[in-house]
Amino acid sequence: MDPRSEVLLRQAELFQGSVLLAGLPADDLLGRLPDAFGWCWHAGDQAMLEARFAGRSHFGVHAPERGFDSAVVFLPKAKDLTDYLLNAVAARLAGREVYLVGEKRGGIEGAAKQLNPFGKPRKLDSARHCQLWQVTVAQAPAAKPLESLAQTYELPLAEGPLKVISLPGVFSHGRLDRGSALLLEHLDKLPGGHLLDFGCGAGVLGAAVKRRYPDTQVTLLDVDAFAAASSRLTLAANGLEGDVLTGDGIDAAPLGLNAILTNPPFHTGVHTDYQATENLLRKAAKHLKTGGELRLVANSFLKYQPLIEEHLGACSVRAEGQGFRIYSAKRA
Repeated sequence: MDPRSEVLLRQAELFQGSVLLAGLPADDLLGRLPDAFGWCWHAGDQAMLEARFAGRSHFGVHAPERGFDSAVVFLPKAKDLTDYLLNAVAARLAGREVYLVGEKRGGIEGAAKQLNPFGKPRKLDSARHCQLWQVTVAQAPAAKPLESLAQTYELPLAEGPLKVISLPGVFSHGRLDRGSALLLEHLDKLPGGHLLDFGCGAGVLGAAVKRRYPDTQVTLLDVDAFAAASSRLTLAANGLEGDVLTGDGIDAAPLGLNAILTNPPFHTGVHTDYQATENLLRKAAKHLKTGGELRLVANSFLKYQPLIEEHLGACSVRAEGQGFRIYSAKRA
């Protein structure tokens, strides 16, 4: 059981009614709170919740339409995403309770101040290295459209400026990260055909490839619904076409790819997690055609080259700089 869920269950009498659990972990919490309903934007967590509690968790970037008597927001990593979630639930809970739960190392104590616009927050519990806060919504705020919280920036590419639109909670929100910047400088000689932007975030790499190689079929894949929504906005803002998918890692990707381009994540919330990338490296060959290329950028300290060579074949370093390396390998 996730420690945040354990803290909620210490106060289980507060959550026996119709309560929305926003950003809930994929544990047994729904089984312990029979009238609760989940709101999830992580495709892997959603798949596990659906398998165990069919029909009891909503997937997407918008709160479910159904009514609820109170809401618990599980503190995400990004402050602006917390603001969006709290606003989305408080807008529908005038005179009722909103709770915020999170780990101390995730910044829950500071994040509790984000409850101030809705009323006077109070701490209900502190246990399992977590805290639980509560506020009674004095006056329901106007719901903020998600798109109004988007950040936009332009990249000066050789083919013309590329407009990037990112939503709260998306990796490198509102700016280009150094790894993707290095990879953008080395998009030459990519195989034609069907390319996958794995862990697409705001869609920077996939959109840049489609701009440079318009005949390439581009698929963008991310585990996070906010990232997928951002990628769709980025493609639309530049008049580009691509298939955007949400799914739990490379297993959700199409087969028969000519190339996989990726700046893969290695964090889940505040925790370090290499599982999605390591799974990609083990299974990339299954998704690539013969001669298909994996091109990956990663922090130099991450020892991915031996794993690539074990599962895909000879791996070369195409470029490196500012603490990052670009690895390239082709399926034999």
